[in-house]
Amino acid sequence: MTDTTRLMSIGEFSSLTRISVRMLRHYDSHGVLIPAVVDEVSGYRRYLPEQTADAARIRRLRDVGFGVSAIGALLATAGTPAYTQALRLQRRVLEEELELGRMRLRALDRMLDEIPEDTIMTRIELTEIPPQTYVCLRGTVADYSAEGELWQRFMPALQEQGIVPTGPGGCIEHDGEFRESDVDESVFLPVAPGTTAREPLTVHEFPARRAVVATVTGPYAESIPRAHEAIAAFLAEHGLSAARVDDDVATHHFNVYLDDPGVTNEADLETAVHLPVR
Repeated sequence: MTDTTRLMSIGEFSSLTRISVRMLRHYDSHGVLIPAVVDEVSGYRRYLPEQTADAARIRRLRDVGFGVSAIGALLATAGTPAYTQALRLQRRVLEEELELGRMRLRALDRMLDEIPEDTIMTRIELTEIPPQTYVCLRGTVADYSAEGELWQRFMPALQEQGIVPTGPGGCIEHDGEFRESDVDESVFLPVAPGTTAREPLTVHEFPARRAVVATVTGPYAESIPRAHEAIAAFLAEHGLSAARVDDDVATHHFNVYLDDPGVTNEADLETAVHLPVR
C-alpha cells in the first residue's frame, strides 16, 4: 500500500522535476510516467519522491528530441545495448538536422543580403554535346545526398577491370520527377570509344545531343537546385522543352562534376547540369 504521507501533489512534483503539469498529464495518458495515486473522485494525481528520477530521465530524453512514444519504449530498454543504439541513432538524426539548418541559414543570409539567386550561376547556354562514351554504375539510393554510395562501389570496379577514364565524371538522374526517396541514378565517367566492361558496370555510347547547360559553383545540395531553376527559366524564355524519353538514357538529365570534392573546398565546387532538349 502506498504511503500517502510521502505523496506530492502534481504541482509540487512539477516544480521539482521542471516538467509542466500539462506534460505530466500527457505522460500519464501515454503510460510513460504514471502517478502513484489518482483520486477516484477528483482525479488529482499524486507522485512519490522516488519518481523524480524517472521524470529526470524522461526530461533528458525529451530534451534531445525523443517523442513520447519513443520515450516509453526507451525506458523499457534502459541499461541494454538497444538503449545505447537508440541514443546513437538519435545523434545521427540531430547531426543531419543541424546540417540542414546550416544550409537554410546560408540561404536566408543570401536573401537578407539581397543577393539575387542566379548570381551563383557561372553561365547558362544552349550547346551541342558531341558523341560520348560513358562507363556507368546504376543503382537506387535512399536520396540524392546518398549518391556517394554508388561512387564507393563504382571506383573499385573500374580499377578491378582496368578501365581508364578520359575526363571528369558525373551522375545521370533516371527518374522522371524529383523524388524524396528511392532515387534511381547512374554514376559515370567518360571513356574511350570501344571500351567494354563487365557487370556491374555498363558502357553507353551516346549520340550527339543538344542540351541546355547551367554551370554552377557551390555545395551540391544548394547549387544543383539553383541550376535547375535557371534551366527552367531558360526553357520558358526560349521556347524549348526537355527531350526526355523514359527508356532512352541519352535523354535523361545529368550532372558533370568539374572538380574533385576530395580536394576542392565545398564552396568552390563547380558542376555543369545538363538537360537534353528538343
